[in-house]
Amino acid sequence: MSSTHTEAVAMSSRIGARTAGLAQDSPDPAQHSRTYSRRASLVVLCGGALMTILDGNVVTVAMPAIQSDLGFSSAGLAWIVNAYLIPFGGLLLLVGRLGDLVGRRRMFTSGLALFTVASVLCGVATSQGALIAARALQGVGGAMTSAVVLGMLIALFPEPREQAGAIAVFSAVGATGGALGTFLGGALTQALSWHWIFLINLPIGTAAWIAALRVLAPDRGAGLGRGADYPGAALVTGALMLTVYAIVGAGERSVGGTLALAVVSLALFAGFTLRQARAERPLLRLRLFRSRLLTGANGVQILMIATMFGFQYIGALYLQRVLGYDELRTGLAFLPAPVLIGVLMLGLSARTIGRFGAYRVLLAGLVLIVAGMGLLSRMPVSGMYVVDVLPPMLLLATGFAAAMPAVTGLAVAGVAEEDAGLASGLFNTTQVVGGSLGLAVLTTLAAGRTDRLLTGGEVFAVATAGGYRLAFAVATGVAGVGLVVAAVVLRPARDSFAPAAPTRSRP
Repeated sequence: MSSTHTEAVAMSSRIGARTAGLAQDSPDPAQHSRTYSRRASLVVLCGGALMTILDGNVVTVAMPAIQSDLGFSSAGLAWIVNAYLIPFGGLLLLVGRLGDLVGRRRMFTSGLALFTVASVLCGVATSQGALIAARALQGVGGAMTSAVVLGMLIALFPEPREQAGAIAVFSAVGATGGALGTFLGGALTQALSWHWIFLINLPIGTAAWIAALRVLAPDRGAGLGRGADYPGAALVTGALMLTVYAIVGAGERSVGGTLALAVVSLALFAGFTLRQARAERPLLRLRLFRSRLLTGANGVQILMIATMFGFQYIGALYLQRVLGYDELRTGLAFLPAPVLIGVLMLGLSARTIGRFGAYRVLLAGLVLIVAGMGLLSRMPVSGMYVVDVLPPMLLLATGFAAAMPAVTGLAVAGVAEEDAGLASGLFNTTQVVGGSLGLAVLTTLAAGRTDRLLTGGEVFAVATAGGYRLAFAVATGVAGVGLVVAAVVLRPARDSFAPAAPTRSRP
């Protein structure tokens, strides 16, 4: 058994039964001040990450209003999402490494400032080009903010129990933020206008930026001269951005065009790999991928996020286009998911992993996700929310609440402090690639199936529901593959499979 795997199992077995106990009980005032500072830092980091996560989903429900106001075509409308995802996914690895070199606090606060300014530009946009350009700028700021958060959490909470609790809080914020964005998008669009889904970031972003400067401890970083591989950065950034572009635009071009982009992306990745193997100070230390946990956990995350991201997007469209929900009602329909995810992650996640181990909790969560997606694949045209939508949504929420902290802990277990920012950027990159892949593949399949049914004479609602059922069926298969990969690749050694005895917390 590898040393990385040993540390991961030790981390899982030593997770305390008290998530709220991120701080150690101590009468020492200096210790109390340090604990408060770390808790405040956790709040600031999660708040900054929440703003960028919300913005990735908040536009989903508002798209019909934006389309009507700015005159987007059906194909062009997707670029409101794509323009954000391409720079976000393409830059995460680079800015994660730069955060290690120039200082993660500096990268985080700069990203917050850029994201806030870009949000205002989105809110005041009066043309398609202006909105898409501002969304791309948001993606850059979001990447700068998100790439270093996980690395900063690892540095703030080095002890296994505290680290597990902090990761549980961070995972809960990320999971609930994605679903909560759907609710806020619907509420703001219907109560005010679509412009306010972006303008609301001005007071939030400003407050988060000021808090970050006051609360987060400055860090110097290693310096640009100790690892800034600019040729490697150009290769991997180009490869990632081209990959995301190929994925999200696959439905708008020919198969040959998509394959050509894929070939160029693979060539850039190959050039990057060769560069990293020979560079004196590589951007990405290839030895990181020797860890079965790091590689396997990132692979499982791609498949899991592809499933969940597709559900959020297609689920919202099903409620609006098939069941006839308006924006606010659609947002309210999604609200139980983030509430349940937040309660489970904050209240039970660390305790459950500590009792049963990250591997078992991950498998249980993936089983629930497969079951929930399977139920969605049977969704009828004349469906009822409490019968056909809510039960699978709760299964998905419960499964995700169990699986996400477990896979996050496995991915960062044993990562050295000097590589924490890089590991954080890599983990966030696989999230975006997974989300982009799920969105592109599932929406393309749904649209193709719907068009065929319409050509065959079906009415709009029947044809649309048929396309969504196909997408959910494919998502069920993708989640099933993730379950198999997790079961085989992340399986612990026999001598460390049994969970540790529960730890009794002090009153």
